[in-house]
Amino acid sequence: MNWYLQVLQNYFVFSGRARRKEYWYFMLFNLIITVLLMALDMLTTMFSQTYGVGLTSGLYSLAVFIPSLSVLIRRLHDTNHSAWWLLIWLIPIVGFLVLLVFTIFDSDEGSNRYGPNPK
Repeated sequence: MNWYLQVLQNYFVFSGRARRKEYWYFMLFNLIITVLLMALDMLTTMFSQTYGVGLTSGLYSLAVFIPSLSVLIRRLHDTNHSAWWLLIWLIPIVGFLVLLVFTIFDSDEGSNRYGPNPK
């Protein structure tokens, strides 16, 4: 849970590096919270079948959009990739797989152009 809170504390920090642990724990807790909020939306009939999102889960998604983006950028920095690599997401399937591989790779040893190794 500390990793999740650490990402939220670094809300607008797009510089520096983020460890694999920080990124994947944030994504895990983000997924768990989203699923719980969607279940809450369905129980309270605030879930819209038309749009596929509920009120509380939609508000939560908007609230964590910037931290999710910042931790992904810092994770790319940790593997010595520019934030411009996010644009590869626009290529269907291949873009997702490339970003997934980048987030799975280990950190660059030592310092790189984005700062010292966070380990």
